[in-house]
Amino acid sequence: MKNSSANKNIALLSISQAIVGSQQALIMTVGALVGMTLAPSPALATVPITSMVLGLAFSAGIAAILSHRLGRTKAFMFGATLSVFAGIIATIGIFLSSFIIFCIALAIGGAASSFGQQYRFAAADSVSEEKKGAAISWVLGGGIIAGFLGPALARYGRELFVGAEFAGSFIALSGLAMIGIFVLSVTKLPKAESQASIKGATPLRELIRSPDIFVPIVTGVIAYGLMTFIMVAAPLAMVSSMGYSKEMAIMAVQWHMIFMFAPSFFVAAIISRIGSNWVIGAGLLLILLSLMASLNGVGVGHFNLAMILLGIGWNFGFIGSTTLLAKGYRPQDAARVQALNEQLVFGTMAVVSISSGLLLNMIGWLSINVIAIPFALGAIALLVWNSWRAKER
Repeated sequence: MKNSSANKNIALLSISQAIVGSQQALIMTVGALVGMTLAPSPALATVPITSMVLGLAFSAGIAAILSHRLGRTKAFMFGATLSVFAGIIATIGIFLSSFIIFCIALAIGGAASSFGQQYRFAAADSVSEEKKGAAISWVLGGGIIAGFLGPALARYGRELFVGAEFAGSFIALSGLAMIGIFVLSVTKLPKAESQASIKGATPLRELIRSPDIFVPIVTGVIAYGLMTFIMVAAPLAMVSSMGYSKEMAIMAVQWHMIFMFAPSFFVAAIISRIGSNWVIGAGLLLILLSLMASLNGVGVGHFNLAMILLGIGWNFGFIGSTTLLAKGYRPQDAARVQALNEQLVFGTMAVVSISSGLLLNMIGWLSINVIAIPFALGAIALLVWNSWRAKER
């Protein structure tokens, strides 16, 4: 693909990422808070977010395969259409005070997000190997706008309809998704080389055994899983455990969402200078620092600092892992490797989002942070082994 065409597609995908990311940012910001209002028990407050994550997890592999078989533009437009319906159904659920309808809506929103997760692979597959990190970073950089837009929809749509808190936020989300459909319609994304045939493809068993595949998958799973585990619990802990206002909780999540994507524009340069392994390791260390900040106190400042560090750590860990993975497979193996990665990352995300709310009620905020520490340390140990292995070759 010519550079001008590739650059145009990356720019459009970045805009689309801002729109899709706004949906996820809104759900992560207010999903548990709406759940507190609609759920029959406080312990079920995170179920709406879990529904979103389950929708994402169950659809992740399907979205990856469809993106290869149908063509990415068509598949991505279908995902954006799901976002429109998710917003409308969520609004209906809030008006009817129906916890079940609201959870169904967020599950559909999760399915829509699974197509958005493919944007980074579409960008990476359209450029040469040395430019993959930059392409992924620029696409995910659209999430900076999402970090502002999602919480802004939460704040300004919160009281739009009397007696239906946050209904206005979700109906606005549907309108935003319609804009996303138009943006995606003007992209001209090439089909992946492997989707018409699997001739010459590497057996899946061999792919899984390769450190070039399983190391970035494992580190990506842990980076995303730990981010979700802590981030889902944080606003609930602030409101229900510490007595802070919903506005303070929304602001903490907003800082988190902004710093999840703010480093995207320079992390590719860091990767090219020091390598993906070191960038992933730095991300995991930042996640550890986030956990230490949470364990150091429960003031608003502690929550905000922890959420900022968690966001930056996720960015380094996830972009580094995606870049390392994108360089580890051949074009004819792309569909299956991407599908496997998405299924594992977002399947884990579903498990930790379920456990996060339950454990918060059982053992409290501080214990949740303690539980996360050995997972980050284990991932760092895997990276040390991978670096040693690379030097030995």
